[in-house]
Amino acid sequence: MKFSEQWLREWVNPSITTDELESLLSLSGLEVDGVEKAAKDFSGVVVGEIISAEQHPNADKLQVCSVSDGTETFQVVCGAANARAGLKTGFAKVGAVLPGDFKIKKAKLRQVESFGMLCAEDELGISDDHGGIMELAADAPVGTDLREYLNLDDTIIEVDLTPNRSDCLSLAGLAREVGVLTQTPVNVPEVAAVPATASETFPVELINSDACPRYLGRVIKGINPTATTPLWMVEKLRRSGVRAIDPVVDVTNFVLMELGQPMHAFDLAKLSGGIKVRLAEQDEALQLLDGSEVKLNADTLVIADHDKAVAMAGIMGGEQTKVTDSTSDIFLECAFFEPISIAGRARSYGLHTDSSHRYERGVDFTLQARAMERATQLLLEIVGGEAGPVVEAVEESKLPVRNDVVLRAGRLNQMLAMDMPAEKVEDILTRLGLQLTKEGNDWRAAVPSYRFDISIEADLIEEVARVYGYDNLPVKSPTMALGIEAQPEAIKPIRMIRQSLAARGYQEAIAFSFIEPGLSKLFDPENTPIALANPISADLSVMRTTLIAGLAKAVQYNQNRQQGRIRLFETGQCFIQQGEAMVQDPMVAVIATGSREPEGWTGDSKPMDFFDLKGDLEALLDDSGILAEVRFEPAQHPALHPGQTAQILREDQVIGVIGALHPSVQKELGLKGSVYVFEIKQSALQTGNVAKFDSLSKYPEVRRDLAFILDENTPVAHLMAAMREKAGEWLKELRLFDVYQGKGVEEQRKSVALGLTWQHASRTLNDEEINSLVDQIVSVVQEQFGASLRS
Repeated sequence: MKFSEQWLREWVNPSITTDELESLLSLSGLEVDGVEKAAKDFSGVVVGEIISAEQHPNADKLQVCSVSDGTETFQVVCGAANARAGLKTGFAKVGAVLPGDFKIKKAKLRQVESFGMLCAEDELGISDDHGGIMELAADAPVGTDLREYLNLDDTIIEVDLTPNRSDCLSLAGLAREVGVLTQTPVNVPEVAAVPATASETFPVELINSDACPRYLGRVIKGINPTATTPLWMVEKLRRSGVRAIDPVVDVTNFVLMELGQPMHAFDLAKLSGGIKVRLAEQDEALQLLDGSEVKLNADTLVIADHDKAVAMAGIMGGEQTKVTDSTSDIFLECAFFEPISIAGRARSYGLHTDSSHRYERGVDFTLQARAMERATQLLLEIVGGEAGPVVEAVEESKLPVRNDVVLRAGRLNQMLAMDMPAEKVEDILTRLGLQLTKEGNDWRAAVPSYRFDISIEADLIEEVARVYGYDNLPVKSPTMALGIEAQPEAIKPIRMIRQSLAARGYQEAIAFSFIEPGLSKLFDPENTPIALANPISADLSVMRTTLIAGLAKAVQYNQNRQQGRIRLFETGQCFIQQGEAMVQDPMVAVIATGSREPEGWTGDSKPMDFFDLKGDLEALLDDSGILAEVRFEPAQHPALHPGQTAQILREDQVIGVIGALHPSVQKELGLKGSVYVFEIKQSALQTGNVAKFDSLSKYPEVRRDLAFILDENTPVAHLMAAMREKAGEWLKELRLFDVYQGKGVEEQRKSVALGLTWQHASRTLNDEEINSLVDQIVSVVQEQFGASLRS
C-alpha cells in the first residue's frame, strides 16, 4: 500500500525523520518496500494563467500563448492540445530548472520567441501523465510557487503488508500503528452523523446473509454533475497510487484509502426496484466498469436490483449503473462481506482490485456506518445534494465474533526470555486497542473488531514483542538437558547407504515424486497410480509407484547429452493405493549402463553385465550384515528382461527386484546399450545384523575344490545352500569361482566350480574328516540336483 507521509502526519506526527519512520515500520513487521519523492526536484515553476492562446503562424500543432505570472505577461509557444485561455497551469519561467537539470532558456520556435514553458505532469516528475499540460483548479493563486501550492515536498512510502495485517490497509490503520509504536496521540478526524434532509430511500434485501451479513445504502439526490474534485483530494489519491476520475468515484476511493472500507456509488435512475445481495445465476452476464463482460459463476456473490446483476460484490461495479456526467441522484453503498465468500473470486475472472484485496483479507465489520457518514459528508461538500436516511440490512448472528484471548504472564516472559513489567504489557496492549481485564498475574483481552489476526495467546505475545521492539529483546541461547539417545548398531542410517553407493561410483539423483501416466503404466502396469488433483503439468500428473521410472528418464536425459557411462541411485518413497489406504514405501533404487570401468589406460572397456550390478547390491547387503540371509531367485517383472530378472528374498519375504530393462522398455525410451536396475526396500537394508568377533584360529585351513556338471537352469544359490547345510560347523568359506559352458560340457548343462574352506578353532582337521564331509556334499548334490562331479 502506498501513502503520503504528509497525509499520515495529519493523523499522527511523531518527532522522527522520514528515515526513522521507514525503519520503525519495517522493524515492526510492516516492511517498507519503497520510498520516493512526491515529485522530482525542480525550481522556478509557478502557477501561471493563460490569458490568450492563438494559432502559431508557422506551425499547425503549436499555439502562441500569453501567460501571466500575476505580475507580468509572457509569450510562450506551446504544443499541448489542451492549452486554452483561462486555464491555470504550471509555468516554468526563464531560468527555471526542471528534473534532469534541464534549464529553461529563451527560445525561438518557428521564428516566434518563447519566454518559458508550460509544463505537463511528467515533465515535472509528478506523474507519468503526458496527455497535455497540467490543469490546475480555477482558484489556484497565480504566481504562487508550484511546489508550495501542491505541497510537493512530500515522501511517498510503500509498505508490503503480510495478508494478516489487513487493518493497516488504510491511513487510519497505519496512523494507529505509528501512534502505538511511537507513543504519539492519533488525531482521528471527527465524523459526525449527517442528518437526512430528504426522505427517499431505496430498499435493500440480504438473500445471502452468510456471505453479506451487513449492507448499508443511502440515497443522495440532486448532486452537481459538473463539480470537480478538490486539489487536496486529487493529490492524496495520486500519492496513494489512485487516479482521480470524477468527484463521486474519488470520494469512494478516498474513504477506501482513509478508513479501509470499500464503497461504491450507483446512478439511482439506472436501478430498478431495490437492491438484492445474492449469488449469481450460472453464466449470468455482467459488463464491468473496466469494459469487460463476464459470464458469472454460480458461486459469485453479486449486488443486483430486481432485474439484473449490477456489481460483483466486493470486487467491481457494473458499467450499466455507473455514475456519469448526467447523473443527478446516486445510491451510495457499503457492506461487510465475509472474507471466504470473496477470496479467489476476483482471480477466477482475471481481476484484482483494491476492494477485493481488502475484502479477501478482512474488513472491520463495525466500520460501515462510519464510512457511510464520512463519504456522505465529503460528497455533500463537493457535489452538493440532499441525503436521505441510511438504510441498513443486517443479520447480527452472521457477523464475526471476536473471542477474548488470555495472556499468561509466565508464558509471555518465557517466550521473550525476559521479565516484562506488567505495566509495560498493559500499556502496549491498551494502545493497540485491546480492552484488558486482570486475572491474577494474567490478562484477559477483548480483541477489537479490526484485528482479525489476533485469536490465540501466541498472537498477543507476538504483538507485545513487536511493539516493544525485536531489537530490544535480549539475546539468549536456549538451554535444556539433552540426553543422548542410544543408536542401535543394527539400524543403519540412510546416509550410510547413500555413502556406500557413492563410494562405489554412483551419483545420487533426486526426481519428482510425480510422473507421466504412460511411464507409470510402462514400468508398473499392475498398480494403478494415484492421480493428482491439481498437477503442475500433464507429464507430472500421477504419483510414482516405483523409483525405476524416474531413474530411467534420467538415463534417457543423460544419454541424449552424450553421456555413455551412467551410474545413478535414488532413495525415496513410492505411493501405492491399497484399498482405501495409501501405502508409502521408502525404497532404494539403482540404475547403471555403459562400460564396467571408467575410461582409462588401465581400465576395462567391456560393457557391464548383470553380475556387476548384483555385486554392488551384495556389497550393500554385506555392509548391513544380511548377505547370508538373502537369496536371489528367477522372477518375472513387466519392465525387466524375462531371462535376466531375479527377485530378492530375505527370510522368504520379497524385498526387491534386480535385472536388465526389457528391450521393449528400452526401445520405448530410446535407451542405448543394456541398462541394469535394482530396487529394494530401505527397511531391509537398514535393519541388519551387528558384526561380532570370533577369535582367530592358529590351526591351518583345509580347502577342497569341487566342480559339478548340472542343468543350466539350476540356480547356483540353491546348490550352495545344500552344500553349506552338509559342510558342517567348521566350514569357514564357500566360494563360487567358475561357471563354464562350452566344449567338453553337454548342451543345456553347465560346469560350476566351488571352493570350500574348513578350519577348526582348537585343532588340526585330518583328511578322514574332510573326505567324509566332501562325500556327504557330493552325495546330496547328486541326489537333489542330478549333478555329477566333473573329472
